[in-house]
Amino acid sequence: MFFFMMPDLDFMFHMFFLARYCKLLEENSFRGRTADFFYMLLFGASVLTSIVIIGGNIPYLSESFSKIIFLSNSLTFMMVYVWSKQNPFIHMSFLGLFTFTAAYLPWVLLGFSVLVGASAWVDLLGMIAGHAYYFLEDVYPRMTGRRPLRTPGFIKSLFADDAVVVARPANVRFAPPAEELHQD
Repeated sequence: MFFFMMPDLDFMFHMFFLARYCKLLEENSFRGRTADFFYMLLFGASVLTSIVIIGGNIPYLSESFSKIIFLSNSLTFMMVYVWSKQNPFIHMSFLGLFTFTAAYLPWVLLGFSVLVGASAWVDLLGMIAGHAYYFLEDVYPRMTGRRPLRTPGFIKSLFADDAVVVARPANVRFAPPAEELHQD
């Protein structure tokens, strides 16, 4: 999940996507919810691994899926997809050539990846995982009132999202600040 093969043009774009959209998700959608962000990545990694394992056993897909060794690009693309679904009306420009809204960003990037010679399957897998997360986290709860992707408590306990407050015990005396010592 964290290895990005050879540094070529596709690699450079995926690094840019990783830095930009991971940061945007962390600062906006997941602000103060580090455990939820980690759970999204864990969910995406699990879905991607499952798809590749299952797809590798389907006769028509096994040849395409056997070439997919690393899923880091797919995980990056998943974050791009989730961000674009959560911010569909933001206007964007691709290399200054044309403008579109963020809802179409995954499709524009998929087309660009194909133009530079990368496999479409890698990005499509990221879109599938991103759509699964978006549907289960945003769409399904609005339809039913149930939230199937609630972050487990043991994962929340690993991250300190709340501000830590250190309280002074009532029966312990501390020395006064230095300013008060020298006032005579």
